[in-house]
This record gives sequence, C-alpha cells and structure tokens, in this order.
Amino acid sequence: MKHTVSEIILKNGARGLLIHVPNASVMTFDINFRAGEYLVEPDKWEVPHLMEHVLLGANELIPRARDFQAELEKNGAYSNATTGVYDITYEAECADFEWDRVLGLLLVAITRPLFLEEEFQAEFGNVQEEMAARSNNHFRRLSLEMRRQLGLIAKTDAERLEIMQNVNVQDVREHYRRTHVAPNMRFVFAGNMTASRRDAIEKLLSTIELPETGERFALPHELPKRLHQPVFVPNDTVENLYFYIDTFMERRMSDPETDALNLINTMLTETLYSRILGSAREKGLVYGMSSGLSQTRDASNWWLGAQVSDKNAPPLMRIIVDELTKVLSGDISEDEIAATKQYALGRFQRSGQTVGGTAAGYSGRYFFDEEVENYYQIPARIAAIDKAEIIRIARSMFAEQIWGFGVLGSCGVRFAEDLQSQLAPLWRSDALPIKLPVKKTHRAKVVTSGRTA
Repeated sequence: MKHTVSEIILKNGARGLLIHVPNASVMTFDINFRAGEYLVEPDKWEVPHLMEHVLLGANELIPRARDFQAELEKNGAYSNATTGVYDITYEAECADFEWDRVLGLLLVAITRPLFLEEEFQAEFGNVQEEMAARSNNHFRRLSLEMRRQLGLIAKTDAERLEIMQNVNVQDVREHYRRTHVAPNMRFVFAGNMTASRRDAIEKLLSTIELPETGERFALPHELPKRLHQPVFVPNDTVENLYFYIDTFMERRMSDPETDALNLINTMLTETLYSRILGSAREKGLVYGMSSGLSQTRDASNWWLGAQVSDKNAPPLMRIIVDELTKVLSGDISEDEIAATKQYALGRFQRSGQTVGGTAAGYSGRYFFDEEVENYYQIPARIAAIDKAEIIRIARSMFAEQIWGFGVLGSCGVRFAEDLQSQLAPLWRSDALPIKLPVKKTHRAKVVTSGRTA
C-alpha cells in the first residue's frame, strides 16, 4: 500500500509517526507507553495489566465502562489494549468519517480515567479468567517457564494468579501517575493524513492532558544464561510433547544480519517444503512448526518449537541437527537462496495490504527503539542478502553457546534429557566451523515471529 511517513516530535515530549495512506477508508491509532511489568515490584506484577483493563472504562466524560465502549464502537469502530513486560499499547481502528470522534474518545480514556473501585473489582475477576484461560495454552506455559529460567523477565500465568491479590486500585492509580506522562508516550497513526487532519492531530497531541514532566523509561538489561539441563514442565494430560529450542548471542543484530537470519529461518521451517518442516512432513513426523527471532535490549534470540509425539521426537531432532549443521557448514545453494528471497519478497508485499498492516510494519520497531523503518528499502535489503552473511549470522547464533531446551508433556525428565543430548553438538565449539568476522553495522530491531509469551 503506497504511503509516506513523517515523524513528529512535540514540545511536551511525546513523539510518533503519521503515516499518510492516500484515500484510505479507515484510520488506525496506536498509542504506546513504556509501562510494562518490569517497572513494578515482582509481587505487584499484575498492576500494569489491571491498569490497562480499567483505563479503557469509566472516565470523566462517560463515567461507566459499558457506556464508554458503546459510544466508541457505535459505528463499528474497534478498540483494545495490550500489556507486556515492556509496554502498554492502546489501539483503535475506525471508519475515516469518524476518525476525530474516535481519537477524541481514546484520548479522553487515556488522560481522564476514573479508576473506580467497583470497575477495578470487576476487571480483577476478568483478568483472573483471562489468566486461567491462558494457562491452558501449553506453548505459552512452556515459553514463560523457559524465559524465567533463561534469566529473562517473566512470570507464569499460575504465578500471576497467585499474587494478584497483592494489587489494589491505589497501586493502579500510582502506576498510571508514574508512567502516563507525555515524554513517555509514543504513537503511530495511519490513514488519509491530509494537511488539515495532520494539523488537527498535532494540536490534539500537543495539548494532551498529561504531565510534561517525566521520561521515556529505558528498557531493562536482560542477559540470557545457558541452561545445562532441559526445562521440563510435567503435564500428564498431554499425549504428545511440546518443545522449544532457544539460542542467543549477547548483542543486537544489524539490519543485514536480521535480514539474513530471517531468510534462513524461512528456509528451514516456515513453509511446507522448507528444509526442516518439509523433511519432517515427508516422513510423517510433525504437523507444523513455529520459529522466529526476538531480542532484548542486550541480546538476540533465534528459536523454534513444535508439538510432536514422543516416538517422533528423536527423529525430528535428528532432522533439526542435520539441517542446521548443513547451514553452519555452508551447504546452501544459490538457487535455494534466490527462491527463498522470492518467497520473502511476496510475503512482505502481502503484509502491507491494509492500513493496519502498514502501520504494524512501523510500530513494533518504533516503540522498541524509536527507529523509523525504511519500508520501501526492504525489497532491496532482501535482494542484498548473500550466502556469506547467512552463514556468518547463523554461526554467530551458536558460537557463544548460550542456549536452552524445554519440554512440556508426560514424557519425563530423562526423555527430555535424551532429546537435549541430541541437540547439544550444535553448540560444541569444536563442532563449529571457523568463525567469520562480524560486519560492523548499526543495530536493528529484530522482527519477532509468532512465539507465544
């Protein structure tokens, strides 16, 4: 979707992107605050999540949550909010004809919430139900347990349920006061940004009723550690097993490195004819796999996971080891690289078909490190990936020998240890090819792909 992007930096400290999509019939709004769980005490973990739930409720304009939602959504508009370890993001999407009404209501909710005790109690129960439902997601359960043992900031849903009673409405009010200040606000708006509309948005945000004192909180330092034993989460109700493999390096990747690792990730697992998934499907070993890249402030992560029957797990691990070993040794053809580039280009073009999809191409990176992605350069970046860079970054992800393996199921610890021992040779220093030098290029936000956490 053709568009132009401009960044605006306001005198009150807020900043964000306005994405002009000519003649678009909808507008999207994403407003982000660095206000996640890492900013509260561990025994108050659920404060940000509860605050997010209560904030989009009663406010000074409409003092009842149901009435506010009815007013915002009456013409088919959509609103939601998400809370994570780092951030809270409020979002809305609406028809073009009512953009100003919906944005105005969203800003009222953010700036003039009432945080009523009765609504807090109601949302407390809703969050308990949400956590209980999430705990049934086995991939999420395993992922959170692995993150915690790897030394990253995380709590399982069961732990969160246990400590929710430590939170009261005053905690929510205090967290709001601390985090919802103009300098901590980032935004990405997309739609038909005419000159008059852009001026109106800038005026609205410049005069937003939030304190102008405060800061954009820094991301936490998180350095993963090697797990010498597998993480095993017993669950006798699961007939097959769920697993994740994580490998890390203690630095952020550059744009070319990110592009190259995304490409090899696609080549290995993301299609039914990919090296690992395609081979496993041919042998009837596994129905599907997931994989992707993620990052912290200080480290980069490459992961893959699947659910598989106990009997099929060892042969699947052999395929994973065989195919990764081939990549690390440089056994990749130029034809295979060219075909994967074509797939990556087509996927990229499909991702920007809507206003929301276009905005999403910018918001993740902008909210993480305030970098403005050069959307129109991505096809050229894909074309520039070469074999040497693919091999270099793949080896770098194993060279530091920081990794972890986790299993959820009824297979037992010993079986999980056997599977881990199959994978371990990938990280042996004497098994890795000679390291290639690392190119010195600027750091980049890693594109995250689908892991449940």
